[in-house]
Amino acid sequence: MKFTELPLKGAFVVEPELMSDERGSFARTFCSREFAEHGLDPMLVQCSISFNHRKGTLRGLHYQATPFEEDKLVRCTMGALFDVMVDLRPGSATFRKWCSAELTPQNRKALYLPKGFAHGFLTLADDTEILYQMSEFWSPGHGRGVRWNDPAFGIQWPQTPTVISPRDAGYPDFVSP
Repeated sequence: MKFTELPLKGAFVVEPELMSDERGSFARTFCSREFAEHGLDPMLVQCSISFNHRKGTLRGLHYQATPFEEDKLVRCTMGALFDVMVDLRPGSATFRKWCSAELTPQNRKALYLPKGFAHGFLTLADDTEILYQMSEFWSPGHGRGVRWNDPAFGIQWPQTPTVISPRDAGYPDFVSP
């Protein structure tokens, strides 16, 4: 696998290295040893999928509060998405900064988000599916979010969402801890 560090400390693009022949191709998408060698938490305890019917669907920006903070490995298995992460770690040099990547099944990229990051995405195609692998179990009482268009972050989305939940649209302005 190829690990490319992003501008936000601890966040990476993870790309499989394809081995191809006349049958097609094969690649590993996860190896705990390689993740640990790059300083990433290799412990994954839960996997989830999110399926989205319509292009322009926005989900996020979500995270889990202490003590249920989680590392995430996110991959697009169908469709296309504009994936965003925001560093919410108060002591971090990249606090309140964001970065993004386009994820598709064709580019096979995955994003690794460390604990303390908020995550969200905007679908760029109908029938988009995202696979999440997380280092912590979901805890409903610890789920939090920040608004997708909060001026504290200045995220430059490729288009205005056309589908968004009232919860995601209604998060208050971010206040630094």
